[in-house]
Amino acid sequence: MDLPRLAQQAWTWHFLTFGRISKSRASNIRLTQMRRLRDNIRAPEPGVRFIGYEAPKPVTATSPATLRTTEAAVQRGQAVLSALLKLKHGGFYPDVVYAHPGWGETLFLKDVYPRARLVHFCEFYYNTEGQDFNFDPEFPNSVEDVLRLRTRNMHHLMALEQADVGIAPTHWQKSRFPARYHEKIHVVHDGIDTAALCPDSEAFVEFPKKKLRLTRDDEVVTFVSRNLEPYRGFHIFMRALPELLRRRPKAHVIVIGGDDVSYGKRLPQGTYRQRALSEVGHEIDFSRVHFCGKVPYSTFKRVLQVSSAHVYLTYPFVLSWSLIEAMASGCLVIGSKTAPVEEVIEHGKNGLLVDFFSPSQIVDRLDDVLSDRHGFSQIRQLARDSVIQNYGLNESCLEAQMRILSDQRATSEA
Repeated sequence: MDLPRLAQQAWTWHFLTFGRISKSRASNIRLTQMRRLRDNIRAPEPGVRFIGYEAPKPVTATSPATLRTTEAAVQRGQAVLSALLKLKHGGFYPDVVYAHPGWGETLFLKDVYPRARLVHFCEFYYNTEGQDFNFDPEFPNSVEDVLRLRTRNMHHLMALEQADVGIAPTHWQKSRFPARYHEKIHVVHDGIDTAALCPDSEAFVEFPKKKLRLTRDDEVVTFVSRNLEPYRGFHIFMRALPELLRRRPKAHVIVIGGDDVSYGKRLPQGTYRQRALSEVGHEIDFSRVHFCGKVPYSTFKRVLQVSSAHVYLTYPFVLSWSLIEAMASGCLVIGSKTAPVEEVIEHGKNGLLVDFFSPSQIVDRLDDVLSDRHGFSQIRQLARDSVIQNYGLNESCLEAQMRILSDQRATSEA
C-alpha cells in the first residue's frame, strides 16, 4: 500500500482510496476533483492511479443560507458517486477507503461499495461552545451563524454513522465530536518529518531589496499563518509589534502568510493585514518588519531555523502543522493559552504560553526570550524532543496510521 503521505494529503485531496482490482492485482487509486489534480500533480507516483471528477457547480445564492453547505456536500457526493460507479463497472473493489468527509465525497460510498472499510479523517466538528464560535468578542457571531453551524454538521453526522473508523490528529479535536462516536475515533497526528525540519545553526534568510541577511545571531521574531487572519491571532500579534520594536531596537520580525481568508469571515472591504496596518502601521518600522506573503517551503524552513522566538496564536480550533514544525525546528514557541495549544505545549517546559488576547503578555515573553536567548536552550531542545516522541512521522505516526488501515484491510478480507 502507498501510505507515507496518505494522512498528510487527506485534507488536500479530499478523497483517497486504496484497494484491489478484480481481487488479483494490487492497485492504489486516489480520487479527487479535476482541478486539484491539475494544480497539484506534476509527475505520476509509482503504483498510484489518479482519477479526477468534475466538481459540481457552486451552490447558488437562491438556496437558504442554512442549507448551502449541506447542498454543496450532497452535490459533491453525487459527483463522486458517478465516478465510483465507473470504477466498479471497471472491476475495481477497494478493501479500504480513507477520506476527509468534510466536503461530502463519501456520502454515497457505502451504496456502491458496502463491504469496503471506510476510514475518515476526523478533523473538526462544529459546536457553539468551547471552541472558535464566539471566542473572539471583536468578531462576534450572529443568531444566523448559529443556525448555519447546526446544519453544517448534517453531512458530518452522516459521515460518522457510515465510518468504520475515524482518525483525529489531536485529543482535543477528537473531543469536539459527539461522545457516542468517540470509541471509533483513534488519535494519531498526521506526522511531521523531523529529519527535514530540524535546527540548523548555519541557516540564514536574505532580503535583497533591503540588503539584509538574518542569522541565528540576530534577534528574529517569527509569525506564520497560511493567511493572516483573526483565527490565528494576527490582529493580536500586530498590536504587540509597536511596543516590541520600542523595547528591542535590534529585533527583526518576519511574517509569513497570504492576504486571503482560510478560516472565519472576510471583511466587507480590504484584508486583515490592511486593517491591522491602518491601526498600528504608523508605529511600525518597516525596515525591521518583513511581510513575506506565501513563500516556498524551503524558505519557510529557513525562517524557522533562524527564529529567536516564534509566536503561534490560535482560536480553539484545528491545530496548525506550523506549530509542530516550528517546535521540530528547535524554535522557542510563545503560544496562546488555548486548548489545542495546551495539548502540545506545557508552559515552561517545551514552550511558553500567553493569554491569546493580551499583546502586553506577548511582548513581555518576547522581551524575556530575546534578552536571554541562551537561557531557553533547554526549552528549545525539549520542544523538539516532544515532537519526535509524539508527532514524528517516521518515529511513530506513520506506523500507527498504517496499523489502523491495515487492520481495516484485514477486516475487509475476512
